[in-house]
Amino acid sequence: MGGDSTVPPPPPDLEHVSPVDMSYLQIAVEEAYKAVKSGEGGPFGAVVVHNGEVIVRTHNHVLSQLDPTAHAEVTAVRKACKVLGKYDLSDCDIYASCEPCPMCFGAIHLAKFRRLVYGAQAESAVAIGFDDFIADAIRGTAKHQKPTISILKAMGPVGHAADQVFKNTAEQFKMY
Repeated sequence: MGGDSTVPPPPPDLEHVSPVDMSYLQIAVEEAYKAVKSGEGGPFGAVVVHNGEVIVRTHNHVLSQLDPTAHAEVTAVRKACKVLGKYDLSDCDIYASCEPCPMCFGAIHLAKFRRLVYGAQAESAVAIGFDDFIADAIRGTAKHQKPTISILKAMGPVGHAADQVFKNTAEQFKMY
C-alpha cells in the first residue's frame, strides 16, 4: 500500500555517520561532561556546524541559568541563530550527545537544520532519571518525572478568539 501514513519512519541511518560526524559528536560528548563538571546542568552537549566549521559548542545550562528550557540543543539553536543572524539554519548540522527530548527536537525542527546526529539513545538518560519526555508526561507514563500540571483547553468565546488570531493575521505570515 503505497503512501500509507501509518507506516513508521525508518530508524536513524547508522551507516552514514561519517568519521567527521563522529569528531563533531565527540565535541558534544565533551560538552556533556563539561556541564556536569561545572555544575551548570545535566549531562547533555550540543554542537552546531556551518560550512564545515563549528560555530557553537555548548551544553545544558538548566542549573546555572535557572531555566528549564536551557537544554543543550535549545541553547545551541539560540546561539547559532545569533552567530549567523538568522533563524533558518537549513545550511547547518547539529550534533547532540543524546537523542533530543521533544522540546529540543521541536527547536531543531523549527530551525530547519539539515541534519541531526546524536549519540546516546533517550533510554540512557531515562535510566538515570531524565525522563522529561513530554508525551510520557501527558500520558502519565513517565517513570521519574511525574507531571504536576493540569492541562485545559479553553472553549467558548475566548477559545474562539484565540483561534481567530491565526485567521486574522494569516496574510502577514506567509511562511511556506
